[in-house]
Amino acid sequence: MSSSPVRPDPRPPGAPAGWQVLLALVCLVLSGLLWINGLVGSLERPSVGNALTLRQLQLQLLAAPALPEQLRPLLSGADPEAALAAQLQQQREADPGPGAPDPLLLQALLQRRQGDDAALREQLQHLAGQVPPAQRPLLMALQAGADQPPSSSAALISPWAGTLSPLTRQLLCEELNSSCPVGPQRQAALRLLAVSWLPALLLLLGLGLGLREIWLLWRRRLPIPPLDGPRLNLVDVTLLIAGGFVLLGELSVPLLLTPLSRLVLAPLAASPVRQQSLQVVLLYLGLMVPPLLILWSQLRAIAGPAPAAGWLQWRWRPLPSLVGRACAQLLMVLPVVALSSWLVERLVGDPGGSNPLLDLVLSAGDPLALVGFGFTAIVLAPLFEETLFRGVLLPVLGQRWGAGPGLLASALVFGLAHLSLGELVPLTVLGMGLGWLRLRSGRLAPCVLMHALWNGLTFSNLVLLAS
Repeated sequence: MSSSPVRPDPRPPGAPAGWQVLLALVCLVLSGLLWINGLVGSLERPSVGNALTLRQLQLQLLAAPALPEQLRPLLSGADPEAALAAQLQQQREADPGPGAPDPLLLQALLQRRQGDDAALREQLQHLAGQVPPAQRPLLMALQAGADQPPSSSAALISPWAGTLSPLTRQLLCEELNSSCPVGPQRQAALRLLAVSWLPALLLLLGLGLGLREIWLLWRRRLPIPPLDGPRLNLVDVTLLIAGGFVLLGELSVPLLLTPLSRLVLAPLAASPVRQQSLQVVLLYLGLMVPPLLILWSQLRAIAGPAPAAGWLQWRWRPLPSLVGRACAQLLMVLPVVALSSWLVERLVGDPGGSNPLLDLVLSAGDPLALVGFGFTAIVLAPLFEETLFRGVLLPVLGQRWGAGPGLLASALVFGLAHLSLGELVPLTVLGMGLGWLRLRSGRLAPCVLMHALWNGLTFSNLVLLAS
């Protein structure tokens, strides 16, 4: 990587006071201990990977009848029914608890289709002990194997309304009726293309753009503007990240705001997922306040005029180049992050510790709740994180250590800040892509847009799989 030219600072910041150095060291040690504890604790969080695999297999089986026969093995797999049955059994063995009604009923329907009557009877008896009496007639009908007329079929399925996935409803319809609507299958086929084959095309396009970028970089044909940023020292950024972001934002704010948010949102207790969605928004807004106030005070204290585009170099205009750079960099980062995730999975398996927000989105099922989750992931997180990591940390480190080391260090801090050991490598790679965009463009706004697009793609894939 060629080094970005660093604009000399005619007025370097003065030496920090002794108490500032001591406070920064204390904040650094405490935040390091908190992050280590958070990273180790992330291994105890369940991984969303198994849930994503299950939803993907459900989508493939539901979409299979609506796919062209010649493309069906390629798009939905050779035997999606057997693959889904194996996945359900694997998760059942890994978690032998009572289980949710929908996957238990889905597993029973697959056992019926595979002719495993002994396993079917055992599964239905187990499920009958987990559901209320109003839902048991359906289980008795499945166990009897009797053909039900449409009127009685509707009466059997009605008590299960709102608890069944589209695939389970479709298999029940096929089991109890002679004809079923094809709309859900066609919708599933479109969703399957969106969550599997569209990303594959984007990966290929990004690979081509990435190779072109490497070629131009090697040929020294990539103009890299000077690295402008706030004239802060390492003590300042330590107080900002370790003190403001970690100790005040991640630790203190949740302790104070969580009881208050529960009290304020108590009227939404009848809709827990909406309550949780608004709580996520409030807690994230609260997390942002301490570090942004510290940053504001630090920028105000800098002597002399700010650069033409400001200390953070937002530069939202011109808009076409902003969008073009963000989209191109997003495509180039996609295959690299995908490769790093694949390597981690092959080398160490699935370590778990996924971001809890992923599972919340996947299981929300409420449009209003999804608005809150989406606002946090697509608007608040990109603005806040890019301000800290690419707006402040990268320029300050780059001006002292050089652009390359500054990029690597800021990307590693970005990855660590998400407190997920299983996602540390992919997130660090993503941080490197965002940092390279900051160096390459000389602007912060494209980084915000790229970050928002990345989170938006992840969010939309989760919503499509959860539909």
